Amino acid sequence: QVRLQESGPGLVKPSQTLSLTCTVSGGSITTTNVHWSWIRQPPGKGLEWMGSIGISGNTNLSPSLKSRTSISRDTSKNQFTLQLASVTREDTAVYYCARENNKGGGCWVDYWGQGTQVSVSS
Repeated sequence: QVRLQESGPGLVKPSQTLSLTCTVSGGSITTTNVHWSWIRQPPGKGLEWMGSIGISGNTNLSPSLKSRTSISRDTSKNQFTLQLASVTREDTAVYYCARENNKGGGCWVDYWGQGTQVSVSS
């Protein structure tokens, strides 16, 4: 059973960089046919895919967030990390890490972290 756990500060000040780490257990982040993703849900809104990182370390980023977002990984710790720069109150959300399954050319999320609330406030 693959498990994902987000960690990071729950409160970030405006203009600072939000940094979250996802620790994966029960499976390797170098598994083939999967991507490791960050997804968020602002209060009262739907889910927003932010980006993902693949087996070779390549990243795919949402065009709307690309200029502020970076995703990296540490294979020795089986972790991947989100950094979102220049945050505003609109970045307040529950942030989830997730595994995208790409077998057979498909794309679906088969494992989710429990989510972590991040609030942007001075």
